[in-house]
Amino acid sequence: MARQQIRGWLMALMVACLLPIAAAQQPAYTRSAPSADGIGKRYMGREISQVMGWQGAAWLEREEREKEERTDLLLKALDLKPGMVVADIGAGTGYLSRRMAKAVGTSGKVLAVDVQPEMVSMLRSAAQKEGLGNVVPSLGTEADVKLAPASVDLAIMVDVYHELSMPYEVLASVVKALKPGGQMVFVEYRAEDASVPIKLLHKMSEAQVRREAEVHPLQWVRTVGTLPWQHVIVFRKSSP
Repeated sequence: MARQQIRGWLMALMVACLLPIAAAQQPAYTRSAPSADGIGKRYMGREISQVMGWQGAAWLEREEREKEERTDLLLKALDLKPGMVVADIGAGTGYLSRRMAKAVGTSGKVLAVDVQPEMVSMLRSAAQKEGLGNVVPSLGTEADVKLAPASVDLAIMVDVYHELSMPYEVLASVVKALKPGGQMVFVEYRAEDASVPIKLLHKMSEAQVRREAEVHPLQWVRTVGTLPWQHVIVFRKSSP
């Protein structure tokens, strides 16, 4: 009996010690009065911004986007290869998905994920119009990208992460979908640069991105600064 009691006490002690560690893995969300461009939900020291709805889809396909964002330089930085499986998280109309699909070729594919059915419909139509059968439209949720585990070579979010209402959960689901050694790429407008003509809540500093990404099993690899307004921050999935 005494031995069983001691064993029970030891188990209780172990659980008590492990609970704070488990709780510390996910930073808490807090609430405050929303700002003009925010939702009043805070994560790791920043307010989460409002989401651009499907009604603003035309802005994603604006004629001047290439000049403003230099997508050609982004594609060069990604160094995509034929046969790769790429996930475009928050793909919107598929502006980047379609360009990446051409880079990975018919032996590769782009999993174009969005949470708005209207956006998914638009990106499907645009890909079909260009004859890109390797763009695979997919509907995710606010907490889960709904991709198969260890199926993705590279995942990318372009001006998306700062809008996620559940950033911890979404990024955890993306990391789960990455293959061992797979890359996670954040493209965000530079908060460090006051000359970038974007509202503050729709920008993120490199330090903030790294702080939030490294809560997960992601290791920073490099930051590319060749784009006019955005930085490209690259991480690699850590080995188990």
